[in-house]
Amino acid sequence: MGKKRKITQGARPQKNANRTNSSDSGKRQAGSMAKPQNQDQKQKNASTQQHTEPTIPFSPEDKILLVGDGDLSFAASLVEHHYCADVTATVFEKTPDELLEKYPHAADNIAKIEAEEGCRVMFGVDATKMAPFTNRSGRGKASGSEGAGEGIIDRIIFNFPHVGGKSTDVNRQVRYNQELLVSFFQRAIPSLSLGGSIIVTLFEGEPYTLWNIRDLARHSGLQVERSFRFQASAYPGYHHARTLGVVRTRSGEVGGGWKGEDRASRSYIFVKKDGDKAPAAVPQRGVKRSRKHDDDSSDED
Repeated sequence: MGKKRKITQGARPQKNANRTNSSDSGKRQAGSMAKPQNQDQKQKNASTQQHTEPTIPFSPEDKILLVGDGDLSFAASLVEHHYCADVTATVFEKTPDELLEKYPHAADNIAKIEAEEGCRVMFGVDATKMAPFTNRSGRGKASGSEGAGEGIIDRIIFNFPHVGGKSTDVNRQVRYNQELLVSFFQRAIPSLSLGGSIIVTLFEGEPYTLWNIRDLARHSGLQVERSFRFQASAYPGYHHARTLGVVRTRSGEVGGGWKGEDRASRSYIFVKKDGDKAPAAVPQRGVKRSRKHDDDSSDED
């Protein structure tokens, strides 16, 4: 694919934070006692830079399924800027017209996705009822019978799942969203390929922490491999799409309201408990797509 070749040609050499220059090693050794704060500052800066680099939890070669992708701006960014060549983006809305009524700008994103061979948009996909994607019905197609065949999806991504404003009662709303996640996990697991993973992104803070997503996943047969801070800026063109659609002013114009991409968010990578991890894909940092996963299950900042 042309876009995949582009990222190979444009890849940057990996920086080596531990690289030293032998010609001035003596000077640094002589000055280390006089100015120890300089070394401490360098280590602090290196640590800060490491944690501010975005983590990209997929590779361009992965077969990716996006669930509940709203206005499809995330899928468009994966295709156009991350050069992903096998993306299936699904939305809950049953038709393109219904989607455009909620997100009038989605037409451009649909065009960007479908312009790439191997990428497509599916309408009317309910995360709690979707059929598994297996090899029984062919490449990239949903199987008609649950549990038939082997899963074919490497990364299943559900960004900011939410049932919408079903209730004004916080406890009921929490329960509704927990039910959404549990049903999604149960439906998504059969679609996972060997070493596949499920990635869910939520806002930080309440009420989202009340959902206890780690426990929900555990009871569904999954375990947290790692979590990391989601950075919307790593996906050019992406805008958080609210479940109820765009916010309009009193005159009917699109605009206003809060921006979800400005809020602190965290992504969780889940894998099957049965040890089916290889060949697991590696969360990448920035453009360093050759970096290997260090099997660290602890959270990152």
